[in-house]
Amino acid sequence: MTQVTIRPLTAADRDPAVDIINAAARWYRDFLPPDELHDQEMTAAQWDDEARRLAWYGGFLDGILVAVMGLEHSRDAALLRHAYILPEHQHHGIGLRLVEHLEHVARREGAERGVRRIIVGTYARNYKARGALEKAGYRLSEDSAAILRAYYAIPEDRLRASVTYEKPAM
Repeated sequence: MTQVTIRPLTAADRDPAVDIINAAARWYRDFLPPDELHDQEMTAAQWDDEARRLAWYGGFLDGILVAVMGLEHSRDAALLRHAYILPEHQHHGIGLRLVEHLEHVARREGAERGVRRIIVGTYARNYKARGALEKAGYRLSEDSAAILRAYYAIPEDRLRASVTYEKPAM
């Protein structure tokens, strides 16, 4: 497994984080209909908006940011959000390390907040993410639409095209 350093991201990390998100999201062209694609998956302003409700984390190789992921607490759940790894660094264990790190943080913080489960949403047709989640021990939610409506604020077109995975927080 690749050695990676993980740390919370700051406002100074925003621009490289947004670049990673947009570069990694180009993969969506392989499975999303053209009318659901965005020129940019995320803008700097959207990153800032997300940072008001979630904590951004980054995976660094030799001091260079190569992966990002967010952790948001919502009621009785911890949500792993916005998981993006630069394409050239995928399949090297960096995403798994980020997931494990955020799970640890979620469990530690969740004990105080009553977090019972960790939830991850992804596109139903994103077989790469789904395979990685299953490999990491996540199981497909029984009613993804209900989970997405209860815990996420996403556009209806993305909700219809998405599924959620879960694992117990404890």
